[in-house]
Order: sequence, then structure tokens, then C-alpha cells
Amino acid sequence: MLSNIPKKLRLPVLAISAALVLQACGGSDTAAQKQKSAAAAERPAPVVGVVTVQPQQVVISTNLPGRLEAHRSAEVRAQVGGIIKRRLFQEGSYVKAGQPLYQLDNAVYSANLESARAQLASAQASLAKANADLARYKPLVDADAISKQEYDAAVQAKRAAEASVKSAQAAIKSSQINVNYSRITAPISGFIGQSNVSEGTLVSANDATVLAKIQQTNPLYVNLTQSASSVMKMRQSIADGTMQSVNGAVEVDILMEDGARYAYKGRLLFADPTVDATTGQVTLRAEVPNPDNVLLPGLYVRVDLPQAKMANAFVVPQQAVARGQQDTVMVVNADGTMAPKMVTVSQQQGSNWIITGGLQAGDKVIVEGLSIAAMSGAKKVTPKEWSNPNQVQATQSDKMPAGAPASEPTASSAK
Repeated sequence: MLSNIPKKLRLPVLAISAALVLQACGGSDTAAQKQKSAAAAERPAPVVGVVTVQPQQVVISTNLPGRLEAHRSAEVRAQVGGIIKRRLFQEGSYVKAGQPLYQLDNAVYSANLESARAQLASAQASLAKANADLARYKPLVDADAISKQEYDAAVQAKRAAEASVKSAQAAIKSSQINVNYSRITAPISGFIGQSNVSEGTLVSANDATVLAKIQQTNPLYVNLTQSASSVMKMRQSIADGTMQSVNGAVEVDILMEDGARYAYKGRLLFADPTVDATTGQVTLRAEVPNPDNVLLPGLYVRVDLPQAKMANAFVVPQQAVARGQQDTVMVVNADGTMAPKMVTVSQQQGSNWIITGGLQAGDKVIVEGLSIAAMSGAKKVTPKEWSNPNQVQATQSDKMPAGAPASEPTASSAK
């Protein structure tokens, strides 16, 4: 084709062709950029999970360490001496108050009881004779047939016989008590532990050895301690109006050693009005139901104790707050843009933070999807109300029918 063009025109033609090619290429790049921009504009804004916060009254709880203690505890001891002939219970079983636990050799006590009964019979016979003598002497002394001294002696003999009868009756009671004590019974109802003695062991009333121990485990006590400084700080906040005191019955949540929440709520019984001078701690006690005997005395637990109320506070999930020198949350504005907000965190409440400053009613705080939105480079996002999956699961569990409290265990005896 170029052979038909004169040589002096070949160079301009090549230049024009090159320009056209370059123009065509440049045009295609501009079109690609326009298509890319159009696609970005048509792409929907990323969705982020948000919580729309509103001011509310929040209960301020303190998490305290505690130790479980039996509601009632009794040591089984011998009240008379003797050799243990039989153990009448099964270790670890539930026993009822008055149930026989040990049988001592009571041969001596039974013999003493029979002797006391014989003494009573003798004293009663003497009293009968004294009454008969006095009845005969009465008309004789009136007729001056006997001296007044003889009659007075008969009266004294009757009184002595009456005293002997009472003494013999008391001896019978004492002997009967010893016979009864030779059969050692449970002082309270509860679960009995290991037997510290076996058949053939000689025990006495002054023996320091505890035969066994019985504990009542439903309900249980929870003994708590709180620093005096924390108590004073809380009371000062209540005094200056920052918080309000919790009135009425105070329910507490029991947290197991692994962090699991116990199924039953306890209640606060009392708080010691004095501070331990050695530890600087205040002692508190709560009571918790234990119908299924899941909890054991001596177990270490933690207790969430409501102590005050705070008005106009905000509750935000923990993952929504970036902790640091200045705590921050990201909020979605009305136009869909995102903006950081500095907040004041008061304390933890379960899986949430209590916010006392920096937020306003209606703020949409981002909880989920922030990292995806940042990676996409989007300038705007679409807020969607976030629901806590753990809370939904807990709600569904609450709707399940609760099991009936366990009935009183059946007492068992050793065969």
C-alpha cells in the first residue's frame, strides 16, 4: 500500500496512523475507567450490624469471690462411753434427724437401768409402809395413846420414803438416758460423710474424735468479702446522687469456677456493719437454692452482687468498644457515613460495657462488619440492627420448661 504513495508523503501518513492508534487506545482506557466508576457507584453499601442506644437505668453489680458453706452442719459425737458394735448408716447417704447411726455396747447401762427400777420398787414399798403407819398413828396421837414424838417420827419416815421414791425415779431417768445415748442418732437431717470410726472402737463422751459429720446442702450459704474502700466508694456515689441504692430483696447470680452461670439465683441475707481490722474487708452472706445438689460446701464461686442503680447510662456490647488511652466507638451518621466517637466506660456488665459519657440517644453504634466495610473502601454503609446470638440462645433456653425441684432424698441405712 505504501508503494503507491509518493516517498515524500509516506512519513506524514505513518505519523497520522500512529496518532489514530494512540487515540483509539486512550479512548479505550477512559471507557474502562468510566465503567469501573459506574460499577463502584452501582455496588450497594456494605451492611454493618449496629445497636441503636438509648439511655436507661442500669444496675451496677460487683463481682465478688465467695465460698459455699452448708446451711447447717453438725458433728456426730458419743455422749456416753462404750464400744461400737454396729454402724447403722451408709457413708455419703442422706440421713434424717433422729435416725440411728451407731450402736454401742449398752450391757452396763441396761443393768444400771434395771437396778434403778429395783430401787424404785423398794422405795415405793417403803413409802406404802410409811403411809400405813402414819394412818394408824393419827387416831392414836389424837387419843393420847402414843406420844407426839412417835407420831412425828412416822411423819418423817413418810417424807423420807417419798424422797427415796423421787431419787429412784431420777436414777431411772438417768439410766434410761444412758441406754438411749448408747444408740447414737443423727442430730439433724442431711448428707452424712465418712465414718471416722469402725466397729470395735472404744469411744467416750470426752473423746475429741468426731464420729461423722452431717451437712444440710439445700440451701447453701455463700460467704463473700468486699474491700472497705469499694464499699465506701459506692456509698459516696449514692450520697452525691450519681447512683441510687438498691432497695428490697437483692438477688445475686452465682458464677461457677469455669465461668458458667448457676441455674438458680441466690439472695443477699446480710452485710456485716463492721470492717475486719486485719484484712480491711467487709463480710457479706447470701443464700442460694441447691435442690439438685450440684453445689458442694467448700466450693469456690464468684457472685454478681447488685449494689446500686445508675440513671441515663448506655449499654454497648464489648466488641463495639476499642479500649485504649481513650475508649472509642464507631457510629453510623444519618447520611450513612461512619465516624468515631470517644466514650467514657464505667464498668463491665456481663458481655457489655456501661457507657456514661460520649453517646447520645439514637446513636447507631457499629458492632459487627466494621472491618469488612473498611477493607472495601466504602465511604458509606447500610446499618442493620444487630442481635446478640448468645442472648437469643439464652432466651430460647429460658422458654424451656424448668425441671421440678428435687424431692427430699430418701434416707438409707447400712445393711
